[in-house]
Amino acid sequence: MNTSASNDDASRADRTEHLFGKSESPVPEPAPEPVSATPASDATGHAPDRAGPAGNQHGPGGHQDDDGPLTQLHPNYKLMLRVKAAIFGVILIIAALVAESALTAEFGLPFGALSGPVALFALFLIIRLPVARYNARGYQMGEDRLRVVRGVLFHSDTVVPFGRVQHIDVDQGPVERALDIATMTLHTAGSHNASVSLPGLGRELANDMRETIRAHIRRESV
Repeated sequence: MNTSASNDDASRADRTEHLFGKSESPVPEPAPEPVSATPASDATGHAPDRAGPAGNQHGPGGHQDDDGPLTQLHPNYKLMLRVKAAIFGVILIIAALVAESALTAEFGLPFGALSGPVALFALFLIIRLPVARYNARGYQMGEDRLRVVRGVLFHSDTVVPFGRVQHIDVDQGPVERALDIATMTLHTAGSHNASVSLPGLGRELANDMRETIRAHIRRESV
């Protein structure tokens, strides 16, 4: 009987120890918090920028379509500019010679006093100006727009969204036909820059660009 009582006391003690052990056991330490994806603040109190190149959606890449490299025109366009400048230069020199002859007969103006400077100016128009005009022109064909840049003294940078284009012309003059180049003209809705011309394109390239723009307009209109 004493043995039974001892066993009962031991059992109660075990149960009491178990119960008090659970209640008095130390509270487990909380798990360490996960490291935040946001870097810690620096010495200035501001968190460093973690966006990186991919996170910058409004940086220089945001206007890449309008600020990218330009495509040069066909090399024959420079030759066409020289031909036109030569025709104008010859007409200018002939007019200077006629005026100089009249002034010489009337006032005794020496030969070359007028025609000489005009001839130098005509050479500048023929040799230097076509190169400058050619280098100042270019275009950029995007997925939904065409950018046209031109101008030596007065710079012009025009962006034409394909959605505003009403119709497109590809024209060739006599000199352009001889040089196998063409001028593409985009007619747009609205009064400002209602038509934008892009000369100096290869004939086949101009036709391909026209069909590409037309295909985009057809896709957008569906």
